[in-house]
Amino acid sequence: MPGPDGTMRSIVLALLVICSPLAAEERALRFSITESSTMPMVRIEDGQTTGGILYDLQMRLAEKVGRRAQVMVLPRLRVQQMLVRGEIDARCDVNPAWLKESTHQYIWSVPFMVHHDVLVGTAADLPRQPPPGETIGTVLGFVYPSLEPAFASGALLRDDARTQDLVLAKLAAARDRYAISNELTLDWFNRTRAGGQPLRKLGVLSSDIVACIVRDEPDVPTHALLRALVRMSVDGEFEAILARYR
Repeated sequence: MPGPDGTMRSIVLALLVICSPLAAEERALRFSITESSTMPMVRIEDGQTTGGILYDLQMRLAEKVGRRAQVMVLPRLRVQQMLVRGEIDARCDVNPAWLKESTHQYIWSVPFMVHHDVLVGTAADLPRQPPPGETIGTVLGFVYPSLEPAFASGALLRDDARTQDLVLAKLAAARDRYAISNELTLDWFNRTRAGGQPLRKLGVLSSDIVACIVRDEPDVPTHALLRALVRMSVDGEFEAILARYR
C-alpha cells in the first residue's frame, strides 16, 4: 500500500495527465495585424482590434476551431521577423508577392477577397497618368509594383504617411494631388467623411488575390483552420463579412 508521499505523487501525476490536454486546448491562436491597417480592414483602438473585416474573419475562424484568438497589433517589420521565427500562428490579408520573408513553415489558405489598389485624385479631370515630378501619397513601407520604376528613377516622388487613412486625409487637405489607396479603404473614407467633395478613383493600378497563411506545426490546428476557411468560402461567410463594410 503506497505511503502518503506515494499517494500525493500519484495524485499530482494524474492531475497533470488530465490537465495537460486542456491547457494545450486553451492556448490562443496568434493572429497578426500591422499597425498601419485601417478601416474597413480593421479598427484599432488603444492598440487593440475592435472591428473590421479582418477582425471579424479572425474571430470567426478561431470560433470554428474552438480556440480563442489573440490578435497582435505590430509594426510591419516586427511581423516579418515574427513570421520567420514562427511566432505567428495565422496571418490573413496576404499575397505571396507582398512577402519578403520565408514562409516555408506556413500553408496558404483559399483566397478570401481581392484587393484593388487605385490611383486617387482630388478632381475627376486630373490626368490619369501623373506627370513627371508629381508627388504621390503612399503608405510608409508599402510597395507599389506598377509605380516602383518611376519612384526608383525619381520620375515620381513618394509622400509617405503611417496609415492609409492619413494618406487620404492629406489628399483631402490638398497636400497632394494624387495618392494610392486600397479601393475598400477609399470607399469607406468617402462614405464616413464629414463634408467636402469625395476623392476620385482615377484608375486601377493592381488587383491582388489575398488569403491567409497558417503555421504548419503540431501546436497549431493547421488543417482544421484551412478546412474552416474552405467551409467559410463555400457557405458564403467571406462575402457576408465583406458586405457588412461596403
